Amino acid sequence: MAVGAAVAAGVGLAAQARLNGELGARLGDGVAASLASTTAGLVLLLALVPVVPAGRRGLRSVGVALRAGALRWWHCLGGVGGALFVASQGISVGALGVAAFTVAIVAGSAIGGLLADRWGLGPTGRHRVSPARVTGALACVAAVAVAVSDRLGIPGTAALVVLPLLAGIGVATQSALNGRVGAAAHSPWPATLVSFVVAELTLAGVVLAGIAARGAPGDHLPAEPWLYAAGLIGIGVIATAARVVGQVGVLVFSLASVAGQLLGALALDALTAGPRPTVAVWIGTAVTFGAVTLAAFPGRRRTP
Repeated sequence: MAVGAAVAAGVGLAAQARLNGELGARLGDGVAASLASTTAGLVLLLALVPVVPAGRRGLRSVGVALRAGALRWWHCLGGVGGALFVASQGISVGALGVAAFTVAIVAGSAIGGLLADRWGLGPTGRHRVSPARVTGALACVAAVAVAVSDRLGIPGTAALVVLPLLAGIGVATQSALNGRVGAAAHSPWPATLVSFVVAELTLAGVVLAGIAARGAPGDHLPAEPWLYAAGLIGIGVIATAARVVGQVGVLVFSLASVAGQLLGALALDALTAGPRPTVAVWIGTAVTFGAVTLAAFPGRRRTP
């Protein structure tokens, strides 16, 4: 059940990438698009979580854990990784396509999940780093090179690939930290709200800095409400991570969500307007599936 939920969250991430990419293309500013969709999700969370009794209890539990030292202040900064992720969607998806973007996210997630489990960032503590896991993570990186090999001659492509790689590491770190907050709150919803608040503040700071440097974006926000559904999808994804990471660990959650991301991304690229999956992307996807299977295969023993 937990792994199935992680796969469904991965499909949601692929859909979120397409929506943020479209909104970023319409606005001509990927970070501003990410801020708009994050704001939509945050408004909904602020209207619900403090009102529901379980949400209020969870927020109080987080405060108690912070004061007691059971939860450190930096455990609440998972939203920074989420901000990087949604910003990379708005900036990179339009040029790379959802599938190539997702393969790059997968590689970053595999590396980030490996490091998060090794350092014990998640609620399940430290996990052994086996040669198979390291090999699987490195194979994911190689898969990125294969997937975008036919586009490396295009100016700016290398930078567009590096961004989702870093965002993937941020997503794995976000899942680990949100899992800790969710465990302290005994509910995923306070962790989701905290993550959205941090992401909102991070993106707002970047947008304001951009306005100070370059001026405000020239285009107005599109009127179609479905373009802002990425924030609502993000609520489900973060809540799922906060609930599931404590059961299966950061790396296994990241790898299970990878399957959903890849399947969803290939379907979106094949069925909707935009860059079609190339042969290189299909090969990179196949390599990625093999890599995540290899990384997930060893027994998940906790390191004392």
